[in-house]
Amino acid sequence: MPITQIPIDGGTLAVEVEGKIDAPLIICSPAMGDTRDAYGPLSAKLVAAGYRVARLDLRGHGDSTADFKHYGDEAIADDYLAIIGALGGKPAILAGASLSAGASVIAAAKSPESVAGLVLLGPFLRNPGNALILMMFRVALWWPWGPFIWRSYSATMWPGLGDKAKERASSSTALLQRPGRWSAFHATVVGANHNVVKPYLGKAKAPALVVIGDKDPDWSDPLKEAEWVASNFTDSEIVTVPGAGHAPMFESPEVVAAGLLKFLERIQFGGKRV
Repeated sequence: MPITQIPIDGGTLAVEVEGKIDAPLIICSPAMGDTRDAYGPLSAKLVAAGYRVARLDLRGHGDSTADFKHYGDEAIADDYLAIIGALGGKPAILAGASLSAGASVIAAAKSPESVAGLVLLGPFLRNPGNALILMMFRVALWWPWGPFIWRSYSATMWPGLGDKAKERASSSTALLQRPGRWSAFHATVVGANHNVVKPYLGKAKAPALVVIGDKDPDWSDPLKEAEWVASNFTDSEIVTVPGAGHAPMFESPEVVAAGLLKFLERIQFGGKRV
C-alpha cells in the first residue's frame, strides 16, 4: 500500500491508509520499538468490515523519519490529531498500544470533537514503577549495549507468538539500529513518562475499549491493571485476550477484531453491522 507522508514537528510521519476514502476512520499507533505492521492482521479485518484504517509508524520508527524535535506520549497525541486533520476523518477512533494508549487519551481530552472512541491495547496510562526504575530502564537502553538489552526484553513481550517472538524481536531491533535511529528510539524511551497522562484522566469523554492480554509481562496482574484503566472512563468495557502478551492485536487478531467490532457497533461508529 502507498505510504502517506505527514510533516510535523520537524519530521515526517509514515502513515499507511487502507479502505474507502469516505469510510469511518480508525487510526492505529503501535508500541514503542514496534512498527505499524503490528496492526496488519487486525487492519485487514476492519477494512473488510467497512472501515478506513490508518496505521502509523511512531516518530523515529519504521518508515517515519528520525529528525523530530520531540518524542513521547504528548508528541504521539499531537500526531493522532495531525493525522485526523490530514486525512479529514473527524471524528475518528484512536487505537493505541502501550504508550500510544496514553497518547490517545491526551488527544481525546484535548480535542473531544475529533475523537469518537478509544481502543487501549496493553495500555500504559501510568508509570509501572518509581523514578529510580525508570532511570535504570533508560540507562539499560543506552548505546552500545541497548540493542542487546532491548532485543532480549522484547522477545518476552509477545508470548502469543510462540517461537516467532524471538524472530520479531530481532527484526524490530535491527530496524532501530539503522543510522540515526537508536538515538530517536532512546528519545522515545526518555519521553515515555506516563505521568503526563494523569492530568487528562477523567477529561477524555470518549467511550473506551480496554484490550489486555492475560499474559502481558509488563504487569504482575494484567487484568487488575485493565480494570484500573477502565475505571477512568464513564463508558468503558474490557476485552481479555487469553494467552496474549503486550501486542494482543498482533498475537490474537481474531479475538481483538471480534471485541472491537462489537464495541464499534455499540457506540454506533459506522461500518457494516456485525
